[in-house]
Amino acid sequence: MGGRSRAAAQLLSGQGYKDVYNLAGGINAWQGLTAAGPADMGMIQLRGDETPAEIGVLAYGLEQGLVDFYSKVAGTTQEAEVANLLRDLAGIEEKHKARVFELCRSLDPTVADRETFESKTVSHMMEGGFTTEEFLEQNRDVMQTVDGVLNIAMMLETQGLDLYMRYAQKSKDEKSENVLLEIAEDEKAHLEALGRLIEERARE
Repeated sequence: MGGRSRAAAQLLSGQGYKDVYNLAGGINAWQGLTAAGPADMGMIQLRGDETPAEIGVLAYGLEQGLVDFYSKVAGTTQEAEVANLLRDLAGIEEKHKARVFELCRSLDPTVADRETFESKTVSHMMEGGFTTEEFLEQNRDVMQTVDGVLNIAMMLETQGLDLYMRYAQKSKDEKSENVLLEIAEDEKAHLEALGRLIEERARE
């Protein structure tokens, strides 16, 4: 139920599964009816012929959106444990940004220092295709507990993984496809780390 189930349904749809449904209200709302919804909800629309360098810039902007989101919520919560977790998550995304930047430099020799690059990388989107403001407005209450933060983070990383894998499939350029798959592997690592945190809390 909740955001993780929607992200899981979106991921499966992106990998070619045809009969995937996510029920609003969770299993308690099931009445035997057939559910339906757009598989591309929340997705960023790309042309499909982006260059590897363009893909790198997009990925960097999405990572920045997630850093902004975690940092903004950390600054508003009254719970110290929640704030610390959010800052840790923002730190992880900062490291991912650094990896993406190095990837961008390898793809485009004209890329100079990171500060200059970042000034030209404008994005108000997060992984999953949401703006920071609209996602915060929808999930502010959920983000007030550690478990809520972990669930939201798991959902966002799953949607990020889905986005990169889906566009890797659509890419017409082998190098662009490899760049997207490389970034997707990083998202898998993030999901594994979040999964371990959730399991550790369940054992406490």
